[in-house]
Amino acid sequence: MDYPDYIKQTRDRSRNLNRAVPGTMKGFGALSTAVKEGGTLGVKEKEFVALGISVAVRCEACIAFHVDALMKAGASREELADVLAMAIQMGGGPSVMYAGKALECWDQLAG
Repeated sequence: MDYPDYIKQTRDRSRNLNRAVPGTMKGFGALSTAVKEGGTLGVKEKEFVALGISVAVRCEACIAFHVDALMKAGASREELADVLAMAIQMGGGPSVMYAGKALECWDQLAG
């Protein structure tokens, strides 16, 4: 998979959805902003939580978005791998498959 292109396509779909249901998307955007701004964890730690959940629930678009956000937040590949190991422990075999996708996404975006 070409993750940079996949992220672009997913953002395009989100923009189309925003035009179709602007109130819903505005509310979701406000929720996303609120959870990232408050609390005791930093954005990077919160994005790691989101990535772990993304792997466990097998949301490929979520994985791509959160890997991208983690890179922007200054995460390292080693930190990513540690979080992926925890997601595998919690999610078993299916999480192994999606953790591999997350690592592939990182490597493509880093390249």
